[in-house]
Amino acid sequence: MSDSPSALSPSQKPVGVDPERPSIARIYDGFLGGNNYYEVDRVVMEKIRAAVPEAVDIARGNRGFHNRALRMLANQTKIRQFLDCGSGLPTAENTHQIVQRIDKDHTVVYIDNDPVVLAHGRALLVENDFTHMVEADIFKPELVLGDDEVRQHVDFSEPVALLHVGTMHHFEGDGAVDVMREYIDALAPGSYVVLSHFFDPEVPELTAIAKRIENILTQGPLGAGRFRTRVEIEAMLPGLEFLQPNATSGPGLAVCDEWWPDGPRLTPLSGSAKCVAGIVGVKR
Repeated sequence: MSDSPSALSPSQKPVGVDPERPSIARIYDGFLGGNNYYEVDRVVMEKIRAAVPEAVDIARGNRGFHNRALRMLANQTKIRQFLDCGSGLPTAENTHQIVQRIDKDHTVVYIDNDPVVLAHGRALLVENDFTHMVEADIFKPELVLGDDEVRQHVDFSEPVALLHVGTMHHFEGDGAVDVMREYIDALAPGSYVVLSHFFDPEVPELTAIAKRIENILTQGPLGAGRFRTRVEIEAMLPGLEFLQPNATSGPGLAVCDEWWPDGPRLTPLSGSAKCVAGIVGVKR
């Protein structure tokens, strides 16, 4: 797909897509190296890059956390069903590819309401009987949890892995804890929640980076993208027991790149990389 909407004929754009309005999913995909974005998305990406040249490290760190957390759950737990809220555009190492590589019968249900994501996802999954794409608003858990197709494929009396990776920072207002609590209340004991979020480390030089990106996201056409503190993010998983994120820290939140990394770090993390964090909790 071309970078510019002017190069696309109307028939090439998925139904419901507005190429004049930036998309969080397309921007995230662009930072990961994809090209499924339009000119309006590129403008936002360039504004972010101009303010914080290493901002791409946030997207990469977030994706790495997603991949490692899923490998851990698929390998080391008895979870067989995964509910991925706000899945984004299909890219390398999607949730179903990671967990079904370990067991082909693992069930994955993706939830999104972005027309581009739905169109690409359904085309990709047409021949996968254990992976499904459902259209719903992830910030309205009552609609997700009550959806007939979700209920058809997810047995909430059994443990589930619930993913909210890179989603809740786009929820504005004070109700983020209530949204996550409603999801968690619906999960059976033994379920896991995987959450990542834009992070304000409350260190002056890093908070400055977080605020520069936040201002671009919240004051621009996207209108959302909040960096929260450790206390605010951990509060989103009420009642869960947090896993230890690496060998040297206690249970709880960690910078995404420091959540059980694949090997020794040979180069220092950028300031931007320290502004996205992940956490995994289990419901006892």
